[in-house]
Amino acid sequence: MHRRNLLQAGGALALGSVAGLARAHHGWSSFDQDRPIYLEGRVVQAAWRNPHAELVLEVPEGLAVPAALAQRPLPAQTAGVDGAGLLRRAVVPTRKDRRWQIELAPIFRMNQWQVSEVKVGDSIAMVGFTFQGERGEPVLRVEYLFVGDKTYGLRSSPA
Repeated sequence: MHRRNLLQAGGALALGSVAGLARAHHGWSSFDQDRPIYLEGRVVQAAWRNPHAELVLEVPEGLAVPAALAQRPLPAQTAGVDGAGLLRRAVVPTRKDRRWQIELAPIFRMNQWQVSEVKVGDSIAMVGFTFQGERGEPVLRVEYLFVGDKTYGLRSSPA
């Protein structure tokens, strides 16, 4: 009987761990794709791993969308994304969190784009999506990543 209880407890722990990972990883449908959000700042944590690279970004007070954002050249990618429209409609979040969890693409896609590993201390910018009504944790799923003068479209592979 003791062994059976031990096996049941182990199974419950395993299922709980899987459920926790499933909650931590968000598909695109969890995000409000009608309201692109612009963020920029300094990376304070970086994890370059699958299921996708993750960062913690510290954003400055008084964050504003750059006036020339809509004119920024965008790379061609295999997904049909209206990138120019996203950049024109980008806004800063209404919430005032100074630290945001950033979800980038899977590592194989970051490698396809030849994105150098983003490290703690790097300054970057991005346009992406957060949850409907900016509810929940401050999480942004990145559509376009801006590193220096380079732009990467993370929805799909380069065209």
